[in-house]
Amino acid sequence: MINTLGDATIGELAQALRGDVIRPEDPGYDEARSIWNGAHDRRPALVARCHGVADVLKTVEFARSEGLPLAVRGGAHSIPGFSSVDQGIVLDLAPMRGVRVDPGRRTATAQGGNTWSDLDAETQAFGLAVTGGLISTTGIAGFTLGGGIGLLVRRCGLAADNLIGADVVTADGRYLHATEDEHAELLWALRGGGGNFGVVTSFEYRLHDVGPMVFAGPVFYRGEDAERVLSGFRAATADAPDELSMVVNLTTAPPAPFLPEEIHGKPVVAVLGMWSGRAEDGDTATRPFRELAPVVVDLFGPMPYVAMQSLLDPLYPRGLHNYFRSAFFGALDDGTTGAILDAYARVPNPLSEVHIHHLGGAMGRVPADATAFGTRDRNFILNIVARSADAGGYPLAVEWARAATGALGPDAAAYVNFTGEATEDRVQASYPKATYERLVAVKDRYDPTNLFRLNQNIRPSAHR
Repeated sequence: MINTLGDATIGELAQALRGDVIRPEDPGYDEARSIWNGAHDRRPALVARCHGVADVLKTVEFARSEGLPLAVRGGAHSIPGFSSVDQGIVLDLAPMRGVRVDPGRRTATAQGGNTWSDLDAETQAFGLAVTGGLISTTGIAGFTLGGGIGLLVRRCGLAADNLIGADVVTADGRYLHATEDEHAELLWALRGGGGNFGVVTSFEYRLHDVGPMVFAGPVFYRGEDAERVLSGFRAATADAPDELSMVVNLTTAPPAPFLPEEIHGKPVVAVLGMWSGRAEDGDTATRPFRELAPVVVDLFGPMPYVAMQSLLDPLYPRGLHNYFRSAFFGALDDGTTGAILDAYARVPNPLSEVHIHHLGGAMGRVPADATAFGTRDRNFILNIVARSADAGGYPLAVEWARAATGALGPDAAAYVNFTGEATEDRVQASYPKATYERLVAVKDRYDPTNLFRLNQNIRPSAHR
């Protein structure tokens, strides 16, 4: 434990780093240890703010040599709280936010501390993008390593599908560049296998022509029309082109100025999404989703890509207690729709929501064994967003979320980025059996001692 270390030992690490080493007695410690998800209040022994690869190498070596648990932090959104740790080291990549775009090759190389707002700002200067998170404060690292489902998923595939290279610091202190030609199996594992294999200090993405203007937004319907909206959503998605990615959000109307005051605090259904094809075709392409029931307000229209990517940010502030669950499913049939509507009827508080994201398109055309991402043959994913303002309502929200995904059946595959806990059965439910065993083999090669275990952990053979 860290309390067995002398000040001189910690001081040696502090002197070796260009970045800061923050200890519990230091000013700013509480700020340095805080993460987005207020459900986790951990007290690390120290936070190492890394300013470059050399700092990462030294911090990994320090954790390994001293036998300390190591949490790797990118954007700090980790739902299960893996961005921090009690009595261990937080390796904080937040200062590492360099981005280099090559518009000729349509690629971008981004350091591991970037958020999607950082990367989008740089790529959109050239009218380019890659599938990013629905919340722009999400870190690129965890999002990509777990797969990465967003509003470009049907046109461009997952973020992980567009990962063409990665710089990785491994548990034994090596600094590797993983590509299709070098350490190809490591790159395969990074495309959906999570943070199990090392610290990814930079990501190289394939980019696509997107923006700077897209046709996007939300349209709102009353909660009592939820069944009608879901039925229409099922029909509309059957013929949706790849350029259109749509999401249903069964939620509670916030006190937003763009919504009529009489529905504030009442159940509503928001259908939101993005048309990333020719802007002039957007109205026609999205119209089937904007006529599913009597409309409360329709906010679809031309807007900057970066505006749509940050539109939901105010609804997901730092500090709430968050617990997410997920389940892939094939069709919005009557049974699935009934289970989803039942979950919506039992929502524990106005902060909690039920999301249904239409998948397929480019994501579904990637061969099943091309990446470590586990599920490509389902047309939808159910994401249960369970939240509470404080600890008081959190257990009830968690119980509701577990029941909601459980209603789709015990065999429903999970999405590793939306798995609220790190139990081995939940991790294994995110991958087909053959994929999981292949991930174990990669883990055995690059992290046989399981140094990188604060994640949706793929345990190496020696620890199984």
